[in-house]
Amino acid sequence: MTAPNHYAPVEWAADEKPMLPGSPSTPNHPTWLRFCYLLVGILVSLTGGLGNALVSVNLIALQGSLGAYGTETAWLPAAYVMTNVSMNLLLVKFRQQFGLRLFTEFFLVVYALVTFAHLFVHDLYSAIAVRAAHGMAGAALSTLGLYYIMQAFPKVIRLRGLVLAVGVSQLALPLAYIFSDELLEFAEWRGLYLFELGLTMVALGCVLLLKLPPGDRVRTFEKMDFVTFGLFAPGMALLCAALTFGRLLWWFETPWIGWALAGAIVLLAGAICVEHNRARPLLNTRWLASADIVRLVLSMILIRVVLSEQGTGAVGFLRGLGLNNDQMQTLFMIVLAATIAGILLSAMTLSLAHLTAPVVFALLLMAAGAWLDSRANSMTRPAQMYFSQALLAFGGAFFIGPSLIALIGGVIANPSNLISFSVIFGLSQNLGGLIGSAVLGTFQVAREKFHSSVLVEQLSRLDPLVAARIEAGAGAYGRLLADPAARSGRSLATLSASATREANVLAYNDVFLLICVIALATAAWIFLHAAWLHVNKPAPLVAPPPTPEPVTD
Repeated sequence: MTAPNHYAPVEWAADEKPMLPGSPSTPNHPTWLRFCYLLVGILVSLTGGLGNALVSVNLIALQGSLGAYGTETAWLPAAYVMTNVSMNLLLVKFRQQFGLRLFTEFFLVVYALVTFAHLFVHDLYSAIAVRAAHGMAGAALSTLGLYYIMQAFPKVIRLRGLVLAVGVSQLALPLAYIFSDELLEFAEWRGLYLFELGLTMVALGCVLLLKLPPGDRVRTFEKMDFVTFGLFAPGMALLCAALTFGRLLWWFETPWIGWALAGAIVLLAGAICVEHNRARPLLNTRWLASADIVRLVLSMILIRVVLSEQGTGAVGFLRGLGLNNDQMQTLFMIVLAATIAGILLSAMTLSLAHLTAPVVFALLLMAAGAWLDSRANSMTRPAQMYFSQALLAFGGAFFIGPSLIALIGGVIANPSNLISFSVIFGLSQNLGGLIGSAVLGTFQVAREKFHSSVLVEQLSRLDPLVAARIEAGAGAYGRLLADPAARSGRSLATLSASATREANVLAYNDVFLLICVIALATAAWIFLHAAWLHVNKPAPLVAPPPTPEPVTD
């Protein structure tokens, strides 16, 4: 009895044929089953996204639980991204060679086991190791959620389902801000992981009950794939570490950051050299280096830099004023609603003939939101940022669909570019966010030092207003301190803290203005390039006139 050949070609109906090797087939499901696929897809996507979001928004609370400084707990989200960003190099081929069922069940079980391991973490180093494992397993969940959601849509609107599937992952961060405080109150940091473990187990049960339709399987793994991964993965990990800690430990004061950047350059260059000379590469360097792809990826990275306004800008600004997550819950409820509206409107208005206009429109909205935030002061609270953050959230969700569709066209035309597409899209999102945080955070620190120096220069005791402020502050400590010199010193320290706070406010206003300028410049660049292509589009080919037949007598 011969063993079944899992790699034999399958004859698919026209409407059922998988879009690409490793993706599920698309049979005509009844309406109730499509609805079930949609719910399971949303659950799986949120499970994968919340894994990193719950940690990222609660780093301050985790400092006390793990007994670590802020610069040490920053390794937790960094370790997740360091491993997550490179996994698509292997995951795509894993799906293609071993099939969707093994891919689905294996990685969800691994994700559940890693989440369970979080409950036994008692120190920072074990927490970092578990977060790194979480990043590897979590990379599979975003793809799995996308496939489930796309099963809910018939062929004629499947691209709109793709937009919806990619957008769902953006809901994790505002959701984490909304309810994570209650989880911390329930069981401190273990409450976060108990919730995530429960969510993962529910997702695993749903996936085992409702399986994806089978797809094509092909033999894809080669020995050189692991050589490329062995160069690319540590190179990206070093780059992510340098981008994360450059602004925290400062670029020119921590030698290992420079060595990490140098190592990343060498390793990534080696991976590119290996791939460029392969007959069947993991990364199609020629396709990635084409002008259209470079331009598209650069625009997506710039947009991710603009979107860093929410995490690095608005949240950092409000925390600098002493606000906690529970005081920003209403703000992120509005952000969540705006994000959902952006996803739905992007899917509803998607047009293959007009992919540029939605991106420009989204950038203009984000520029307007950043400009509104640039007028903040020390009395600004979340209520004054509802509208501006809603604009940023809506724009951030609205742009991603057209950008993704523009990038995926080259994959459908040539399925061998699938791995390159998966890697470059993930890099533009994860690495773009890290670049945004690094650039904006560095700019904020530099501007704070500048504004502090300007303000401190004006705080002279010879100035009557400054002297009166110090005297009034000292009077407030009259009942607490008997020594006049001590009262004056305490008042001076309070005045200095006020100056530092105002310098930070001014620095964040500069950050918001910089984001506005980047958004406007990116919108202008995309619009002008589209206009240039429209004006200089090639003339249609005209058929040559028919050759007259010779006249015969």
